[in-house]
Amino acid sequence: MKTLLLMRHAKSSRDDASLPDHDRPLNNRGESDAPRMGRLLRNEGLTPDIIISSSAARALATAEAVGDGCRYTNTAGVLVVPELYPGDSPSYLWVLREIPENFHCVLIVGHNPAIETFLSELVEKDEILPTAAVSVVQLSIERWKDVAAKRQGVLKTVWRPRDFE
Repeated sequence: MKTLLLMRHAKSSRDDASLPDHDRPLNNRGESDAPRMGRLLRNEGLTPDIIISSSAARALATAEAVGDGCRYTNTAGVLVVPELYPGDSPSYLWVLREIPENFHCVLIVGHNPAIETFLSELVEKDEILPTAAVSVVQLSIERWKDVAAKRQGVLKTVWRPRDFE
């Protein structure tokens, strides 16, 4: 049994119009939501064994803040995967299939619409993931390389930051 946490990056800033989309930072709300969601993961006993992030600045900042909030201890830090920006469903599947088997709880921080599409394919249910939302998916597999995109997961919950204000 594996646990997959899919998280949309926290709220980003659009204040500097000269920045490319990839380089946009978190705004104030994003900077407060991300560590709060990390603390929620820790309190729920879901500190990930590995955190994987898109290479976009807002996703990486989210992943690092969540890691701080949940007291993530993997000495490798956050694994950055450029293919997750902007990403598509096959990219998420590819990333999961490459995860070492000794990791049981994995957090991936990515972007819409890809992350919502991938989630809906895994659990056969459409969910809206606002910024900084975390979905908890239980996968009845023993090895990550056995994950399939269609109907393999059970959606346990979706946590949205507004529910914890």
